[in-house]
Amino acid sequence: MLRPMDVWRCAIVRQSAKAILDDGVDPAAVVWLPDMPPLAFRADPFGLWRDGRLHVFAEAFDYRTRIGHIDVLTYDERLTLLDCRTVLKTPWHLSYPFVFEADGETWMLPEAYKSGTLTLYRARDFPNVWEPACDIPLDGAAIDATPLYHAGKWWLFYAPSAEKAARRSHLHVAWADRLAGPWRLHPLNPVRVDLASTRPGGVPIVRDGVILLPVQDCRETYGGAIRLLSITELSETRFAASDAPALRAPGWMAPFTQGFHTLAAAGPVTLIDVKRTANSPYANAVRLRGIVRRTLRETGVRP
Repeated sequence: MLRPMDVWRCAIVRQSAKAILDDGVDPAAVVWLPDMPPLAFRADPFGLWRDGRLHVFAEAFDYRTRIGHIDVLTYDERLTLLDCRTVLKTPWHLSYPFVFEADGETWMLPEAYKSGTLTLYRARDFPNVWEPACDIPLDGAAIDATPLYHAGKWWLFYAPSAEKAARRSHLHVAWADRLAGPWRLHPLNPVRVDLASTRPGGVPIVRDGVILLPVQDCRETYGGAIRLLSITELSETRFAASDAPALRAPGWMAPFTQGFHTLAAAGPVTLIDVKRTANSPYANAVRLRGIVRRTLRETGVRP
């Protein structure tokens, strides 16, 4: 029997990440991204401002195909939607489109662990055209890889993909002098094992020299809540961190109160996503059909 279907919904919040963590999400500050068709959703929102416009990148997933791609939604300074289009599509599933600026370029590091690697993309014509810049070889394809330039080095926080259970409960770290690498694995990997506070879930915040990494609390359900992991010691040989209480979707967001797994600061706003679950005979039939088609495709059999 299939488990209930996760359906995510993204929002732009006119609050800083700190304000959300201190005071919760203000209902008056929320701008929801457009609804998706039945059996589809957007999740994992990340944003960049450019020339007075906010570009929100998100995973777009349809249970019929079971392959996510990356959309960009462009808003003006009043957060009025101007455009929405698909900007990155591959034969494998894409999600977690972490976008950032460095070295005079704009980059995207989407999760694509079924491709067998982690690929860094460069914007050839922002925000619509992206090209592969290089692969980042690690200890397997990384999940929800989250980069941060800190103390003169690039750091990469991610969940490993080799073992299914570890995808939600293990935190790995790598470091490099340059974004393109070579990347070196932290000798303490996994640096943290905890189902409540390891899988990355947003943009790191550095406050008074302490790295605050949004992570997912997956104890009750995948992406059930967001926690902040305070990384108090980070070097090529050492790692120390502690987590804060969980931030959950507030009741007024019902029925999207069963998960909260992205907290991504973007200038004066913060991007979030929240989850509801659904179950019906029709949805299960569509999902089963998608699973069969994906299995046939992966084994080289034409459906």
